[in-house]
Amino acid sequence: MTDTAAPARPARRKKGEGQWALGYTEPLNKNEQSKKDDNPLNVEARILNIYSKRGFDSIDPADLRGRFRWMGLYTQRAPGFDGSKTAQLEEEELDDRYFMMRVRSDGVLLDPKALRALGSVSVDFARNTADVTDRCNIQYHWIQIEDVPAIWERLGEAGLSTLEACGDSPRPFLGSPVAGVAKDEIIDGTSALAEIKRRYIGNKDFSNFPRKFKTALTGHPSHDVAPEANDIAFVGTVHPEHGPGFDLWVGGGLSTNPHLAAKLGVWIPLDEVPDAWEGVASIFRDYGYRRLRSRARLKFLVADWGVEKFREVLETEYLKRALVDNPSPETPVRQGDHIGVHEQKDGNFYVGVAPVVGRIDGQTLVSLADVVEKHGAAGARLTAYQKLVVLGVPAGATDAIVEDLAAIGLEANPSNWRRNTMACTGIEFCKLAIVDTKERARSLVSSLEQRFPELDVPITVNVNGCPNSCARTQVADIGLKGQLVMDDEGNQVEGFQVHLGGALGLHANFGRKLRAHKVTSAGLDDYITNVVTAYLADRNDGEPFALWAARADDVLLRGDAQLETV
Repeated sequence: MTDTAAPARPARRKKGEGQWALGYTEPLNKNEQSKKDDNPLNVEARILNIYSKRGFDSIDPADLRGRFRWMGLYTQRAPGFDGSKTAQLEEEELDDRYFMMRVRSDGVLLDPKALRALGSVSVDFARNTADVTDRCNIQYHWIQIEDVPAIWERLGEAGLSTLEACGDSPRPFLGSPVAGVAKDEIIDGTSALAEIKRRYIGNKDFSNFPRKFKTALTGHPSHDVAPEANDIAFVGTVHPEHGPGFDLWVGGGLSTNPHLAAKLGVWIPLDEVPDAWEGVASIFRDYGYRRLRSRARLKFLVADWGVEKFREVLETEYLKRALVDNPSPETPVRQGDHIGVHEQKDGNFYVGVAPVVGRIDGQTLVSLADVVEKHGAAGARLTAYQKLVVLGVPAGATDAIVEDLAAIGLEANPSNWRRNTMACTGIEFCKLAIVDTKERARSLVSSLEQRFPELDVPITVNVNGCPNSCARTQVADIGLKGQLVMDDEGNQVEGFQVHLGGALGLHANFGRKLRAHKVTSAGLDDYITNVVTAYLADRNDGEPFALWAARADDVLLRGDAQLETV
């Protein structure tokens, strides 16, 4: 009897990832179907002509929970739902009848007219809410659909817009807040950002990406726009023959699967930056993964291809030319936030100021416009760290403007904790959040200022309400990811998973997580106190928190043991 070999099974055909360039053009999920049914930019007309006139109940659900995002609008979280309901309820069950609205700044200087427009919209239409986000937006809450046309008109008169502030689109740009004025700037990229905005924002050829597409550009050596955490970043560099230009970094992003951007090591002149942006954006549009939303960011494509293939495709299929090789620029130890008083290259000064975790209000923005005008300053820019920088302050006015800014809650000489703590929107308004963040972080700052009033080294704290890392959990010295935890009595309460020792800059890495370690929100102040006390006692000379956290014993990082500070 002879053995007969079983026939070989045919290889299983790999599922397509929805990459348009490979022929996978049929929508593979409801988000892609919605965008195919109607370009999201078309919803602007329906808001103006139908929904604002007929009210909230007239809004098509596909517009409400999808295309509205391209206009900078999300429904906010309805009151009365705690964090346990976030994952249990359908999105529509968490919808309130009010909207969150984001206004782009894109690195532009906000003159007094723009600041007043932003402030008056808040006062008149948003119950005086206004947050400075780490994407350099102003974010409102309590917006009613009936008021949107009037808001857009007022913002538009000041040169501002909400267009594509959300959605699978070119999200608001991060630009250096000291572009064009800093004495140590390598190159001013303001004109490049303006040209990218002119060409591509509102352009239907670039309004349907697989998911969001985040842009950053800086010509400042402090890398003041968190370039490692963006889909695309242009970073100032100098070529030995060609002079100042930009390196190109791609594929950064955090959330539940964090990646630091890959550096191409190239030199791009200022006037070619928009073309390079278009090339990278086109790769994302054409080759990005559209089958699963969880893998639809550019970082996954860059990780799968590698930087060499990515550059090859960019050069051969899109730019039709080779990029100039150049070593990536030197990385700063810490990225700049520009807090304090600094002389500009023209002899004027800029003043960086800190609200508490980005939370201001409309009246503060109106008052800021008054302060800017009173002292003859040029205006203000927003930062990637929920701060503001006032530019063009005359040399003789610095002391007076610092005093006036402090009087409206904007500190040029903040404590470490006020300066280095960020927080996302949290459960107060966000439908994805699990815990409170803004008020919890404000309380934390106040507590730590009392416990460590004279801290001699910067320590960053980033507070997030869910795993999406809008406040960059993984790259803070102390990153807090909101979740529900059990307290000592066995009750389910608000708490955080802790990430320790994350950083951007020279020691860029993702924070260390301790096995099965969670902290209740109520116990957060004491936990951070114990960890910071241990760091101050155990550190080596000049050792930053992030490097200490990488080597410290678990017992110190868990906050279970305290060392006496030397």
